[in-house]
Amino acid sequence: MRPAWTGRRTGLGLALVLTATLLASCHRPGANNVAAAPTPIGVERAGPARWNATSGGFELNGKPVKTTKLWTFDGSTDGFTTVGSTILPAPGQGAAVTIADPTLRSPKGLSIPGGQYNLVLVRLTRVAQGAVWDGALYYSTPAHHEATAYFGKPLSGANPKVGETTTLVYDMAHQANGAPDWMQSSIDQIRLDLEDKPGGIFVIRQIAIGENPDPTTAPKAAAPAAKTAPPPAAKS
Repeated sequence: MRPAWTGRRTGLGLALVLTATLLASCHRPGANNVAAAPTPIGVERAGPARWNATSGGFELNGKPVKTTKLWTFDGSTDGFTTVGSTILPAPGQGAAVTIADPTLRSPKGLSIPGGQYNLVLVRLTRVAQGAVWDGALYYSTPAHHEATAYFGKPLSGANPKVGETTTLVYDMAHQANGAPDWMQSSIDQIRLDLEDKPGGIFVIRQIAIGENPDPTTAPKAAAPAAKTAPPPAAKS
C-alpha cells in the first residue's frame, strides 16, 4: 500500500495536498478520493522567511527575495508531478492529484544557475501528522539524476505541528550532502520529500527558487537530521 496525494483550492489559489492515507487498493489509487473543504492557514510559525501577500513574494530577514522561479498554484498544479500520479479536474477546486509515492517534483528543464539561485523556499501547512518527517530536497542536473549523494535539508521551518503553517528554508550553498554541487551546476528539476511513510497530509501553498538577499545573515543550520532513505528510482 502506498500514500495518495490530492490537489485542491484552499481559498488562496490552488494548493497541492499530500494525503498519505493508505488506499483500499493499490491498483485503483483514486477510488476513495473525496474533495475536502478548504484548509485554513491557521497558526503561522515565525521565522527568517515569510510570504508577503501584498507583494506576492517571499522575504528573508525582512528583505525581498529575487526569484527565478515562483509557483503559487493559482488554479493549476503549475506542472508539478509525482511518480505514478494521476491528475484529474476537480470542478470548482482546480485539480485533484492522486499519487502512489510520497514525493513532489517540479517541471523539468528549469535551467537554473545554482551558483546564483541557491535559496529554495517552500510554504506549507501540516494538516495531519504522519509517521516520519523527512523534508529532503533532491535535485537533478545535466550531469546527474536524483541521488542520496545530493540533497538539502531545511535550515528553518522543519517538522511543523498539525495545523501550523511554516516556510521551509533551504540554503543550497550549504546543502546537507554533496556540496558544492548545487552551486556549480545548472538545476534541471527539484523534488520534495516531506515524509518517509504514510499518515500525513500537507497543503503546499507556494514554492520559490531565488537569490539569498543577504548571505551573511542566512539562517543557521538546524540540528543534524536523521539519515534519509534512498529516493525511489524515477519512472518514465
